[in-house]
Amino acid sequence: MIDGYVLVSAVTLASIYGLLAIGISIVWSSLGMLNMAFGFTFAASGYGAWYIAQVFPNSATAVLAGGILTGAIMGAATCAVAFIPLHDKPNFTVRALIATLAISLLGSQALLAVFGPRVKALPKIFGLRAFELTEDVVITADKLGSVASSIVLLLLVLAWMKTSRRGLEIRAMMQNPEGAALVGIGVRSTAFAVMAVTGALAGLAAVLLSQTYFVSPYSGLLPLIKGLIVALAGGLGSVSGALIAACVLGFTEAATSAVLGGQYVLITQFGLIIAILLVRPRGIGGLLDETRE
Repeated sequence: MIDGYVLVSAVTLASIYGLLAIGISIVWSSLGMLNMAFGFTFAASGYGAWYIAQVFPNSATAVLAGGILTGAIMGAATCAVAFIPLHDKPNFTVRALIATLAISLLGSQALLAVFGPRVKALPKIFGLRAFELTEDVVITADKLGSVASSIVLLLLVLAWMKTSRRGLEIRAMMQNPEGAALVGIGVRSTAFAVMAVTGALAGLAAVLLSQTYFVSPYSGLLPLIKGLIVALAGGLGSVSGALIAACVLGFTEAATSAVLGGQYVLITQFGLIIAILLVRPRGIGGLLDETRE
């Protein structure tokens, strides 16, 4: 039935889009940078997972680790190119936006040159089984695995941010970047940690989505757009807002696809974000931007 299908699809999409949106929000609130290279990180992570799948075709753990590790490396590389040289320059926000956009465009061209235009397929790393939760709700192994792995990685990241020294430094930068710098928190070293962790989130999202949508040099464009939609709707800088927005927009996409068709998904999502921002200009859980002004 549609109701069960919509519910399962909504939860799956919310878990994946939540990874992207939370990564975008953490980077913005801690570094003041809107990372447009997230799309390239996503696509590169898909290729990293695909390569590992050729070497270890029957290991879900290896494929997931390959995507996550590639995402972390690409995130750190983006930090080295777009944040470290620019963070103390005037108009950093605009400069970083242009720099990360350039990384995304150049990176996509590099992937095209190395891997060619043909799409790559990832194996169904969680298997092909289906589980009947109720009479009306059936969840396949790939969707169950996507939800479970997304939740596990998010919980690990949040626990690390609450208990580790580096994680506490990131939280301090998210709350008050200038104050964190004044008490001796290293901006550059913390920035590498931020970009690596958020790149890892994008890497997992790439593996989970690429099982359905394949891997290509430009496969990160649509996830970047949707991640930005969720982050804006939730409020840039708000992790809880991003989670709520991911659930709302995941359900919207699943319901729109089931009732109207996939071609109307972006229309309804952009309409929804406009409505949210008209009611709450800073998003569902948006933080004040006074520290950035």
